[in-house]
This record gives sequence, C-alpha cells and structure tokens, in this order.
Amino acid sequence: MAWIWRYLDESGAEVPPAEVSGGGDGSGFLTQSDAESWLGERWRALAEAGADAVVLLEDGREVYGPMSLHPPD
Repeated sequence: MAWIWRYLDESGAEVPPAEVSGGGDGSGFLTQSDAESWLGERWRALAEAGADAVVLLEDGREVYGPMSLHPPD
C-alpha cells in the first residue's frame, strides 16, 4: 500500500511535487495517518509554494479531495 498526495493549483491542474514540496514529495507513506500527519506539518509551506489544494490517493485510488490548503475565512 502506498499513500500519496497529489497537488493542485488554483485552476485544478496538477502541480508536479518537486515544484511545491521542498524537502519531501508527499509520497510513499505506509498509512493514511502518516500521510495526514505529514500534510499537517507542511500545508502552509505547500500553499506558499503554489499548491492550492491536495488529493489523497491510496494505490492510485482517490480517497478524498480536493481539500483546500487555505485557512477558513
């Protein structure tokens, strides 16, 4: 099982992980919890780097998303 994040820009187009993720690409997590914890620590930096939303995938299957990386108003 592999849990990964897919990054989307403001228009909903996919953004390559290398463009927004900095030190880690958000892929290869063994559990959903690990993936969500990683995102919880990095969502602000991802948003600042150009990601507008994320989608969580498990073995290529969409689990949820898109989920905004912007704080609520």
